[in-house]
Amino acid sequence: MTARSTNVHTETFSHNQIIWYLFCRVLVITLFLGGTIVYHLRGGVESLHPVLALLYFLFGVSFFQALVSAFLLFRVQKIKWLVQVQIAWDLLIATLLIYMSGGIASHFSFLFILIIACASIFFGRREIFVVAAASIILYGSLLDLQYYGYLPLLKGLDFPLQIDGREVFFAVFIHFIAFLSTAFLSYQLVEKLRKSEMALRKRQIDYRELENLNNAILLNITSGLMILDSEGKIQSFNHSAERITGYCLEDLFDRDFRDIFPKMVAFRSDNFRIVERDECSFVDQEGNAKIIGYSSSLLQNSEDGILGLLISFQDLTRIKEMEDKLKRSDRLAAVGQMASGMAHEIRNPLASISGSVQLLMEEGRFSDEETHLMKIVLREADRLSRLLTDFLVFARPAPPNNSEVDVSGMLDELAEMVAADTRFSKVRIQKSYPRDCLMLVDGQQIRQALWNLVINAAEAISGAGKICLGIDQETSTIFVEDSGPGIPEDIRGKIFDPFFTTKDKGSGLGLATVYTIVEQHGGSVDFKDVKGGGTRLIIFLPQAFTKESTVEEKGVFIPNETLSSVVGVG
Repeated sequence: MTARSTNVHTETFSHNQIIWYLFCRVLVITLFLGGTIVYHLRGGVESLHPVLALLYFLFGVSFFQALVSAFLLFRVQKIKWLVQVQIAWDLLIATLLIYMSGGIASHFSFLFILIIACASIFFGRREIFVVAAASIILYGSLLDLQYYGYLPLLKGLDFPLQIDGREVFFAVFIHFIAFLSTAFLSYQLVEKLRKSEMALRKRQIDYRELENLNNAILLNITSGLMILDSEGKIQSFNHSAERITGYCLEDLFDRDFRDIFPKMVAFRSDNFRIVERDECSFVDQEGNAKIIGYSSSLLQNSEDGILGLLISFQDLTRIKEMEDKLKRSDRLAAVGQMASGMAHEIRNPLASISGSVQLLMEEGRFSDEETHLMKIVLREADRLSRLLTDFLVFARPAPPNNSEVDVSGMLDELAEMVAADTRFSKVRIQKSYPRDCLMLVDGQQIRQALWNLVINAAEAISGAGKICLGIDQETSTIFVEDSGPGIPEDIRGKIFDPFFTTKDKGSGLGLATVYTIVEQHGGSVDFKDVKGGGTRLIIFLPQAFTKESTVEEKGVFIPNETLSSVVGVG
């Protein structure tokens, strides 16, 4: 590591280090200067002796300098400069202390080693060896001055007057080796320490990034994740699990998972049950019935110890609905293909029968009873012909001829037709749609689909009630709502099947034809329950309404938020 990189390290992490350094300096000053003062006092030196005065002065100045350094620490930007001043001051104090304790005979020369070691904490290699060189120069100069007798002798100092030159050379040489060795070893040790700190910090950063990545994955994954302990209590619940169930982790933590997922099987005997794929029913917090698919796996630590069970689950409700719709479409396609051929085969002989009976009736040679029977034949033949026509519309619907149609005007016409029909004498018609709702559709086919829905609603009411005709421009939907008893649970998946009916005289083609027409337009048909009773059948169309206006209502308004569908079948 270069000196520059070390300086950057110092600038970044020096505050705490300098605080500790200043604290240790005060402690060392107290021990050595204070100890020296106590030593002289116990040795019989007067309290006002020049040596003690100088020691008092050094002691006070050192403490004052430490306080000034602590004050400047958080107020200067060049922290490195502050550290350099501290090291220079320490070198000066150590030199004076060695001088006052006998020079070559002093036991405090090791203070230079402490200063070099402290410098290695803050500086790079070049500056460490500069401090070591300064220590050698100061110590060597002190001994040289002492050897040649140039040092002033304070009264009371225990200072040897005569020293051997070889002794001076040996002391300088030994301290030279010691200071340089200390600088080299300190640099190596501190360098390794810094590298270890950087490696540790990098690993901590990697762990932190890995933890953030793990949290991001758990937050954004679309599957719900749940962790159970050995007793089946919930220990973890990710964001998608909260979205699917409507519960949050605070509500479920340490609760038995069977309270939330009573149909989910996660245990076999007393052991965890490992599941590759399974499904179960589920009711969320809002009371909505859902179907969830789930799989489970053991959660293990690095020693293969079992920590719990990890369950991943998804909401399959929409997928199941799509599967049902695809199955229904396949059934309709198969029935339609068969029905198309049968309808043509039946229509031709039926036309021959009807024509022959009409010719016989024109001759007028039959009794009244025979004529009545022939009229029954013609009436039933006509009914069969209409049924075949409906059958062909269902089996082979014509491609929609789209044009701009006023759907609100179409509903107005439908309401007028209903008012003139005796089947609707006890039914009150309500309107919930704006004026001039234009859409590109086949007007004739959509009118036929809506007429079938209204007839179906009236038959579902079976007496007095109300029917609401409505449009939701935001979702491009048209709905017909009735106040009947609703659709029983056991037939909800069959109401759009051909020939399925709950009426004595129904053909079972009404809703099947609606489904086929809407499917030809690229839309879909769905039903929902209405609060308070009744059902609403909704036609979803991919086309958007092209004009908006103020909602005009007649009768009692039924909000679009009301859940609904259609009841009668046939």
